Amino acid sequence: MANIKVYGTDWCGDCVRAKSFMDGNNIIYDWTNVDEETQYKEYITELNDGEMRVPTIVFEDGSILVEPTNEELSEKLSI
Repeated sequence: MANIKVYGTDWCGDCVRAKSFMDGNNIIYDWTNVDEETQYKEYITELNDGEMRVPTIVFEDGSILVEPTNEELSEKLSI
């Protein structure tokens, strides 16, 4: 089981880009499509001060990145 949780949708360009970046760098993560698993929409909204924003990425250390750029992901993942 991965220690990185990615919450997003299939239609979101930032989600597709973040997943592609992580896949391209062999980063293991758990993907949750919140359009299919709608119970996570409330969780994401709570994490984002009342806003439904994707991708929301939760790391093992409890930190969160929301709609990160590839550069932000690279820095966080030390790659």
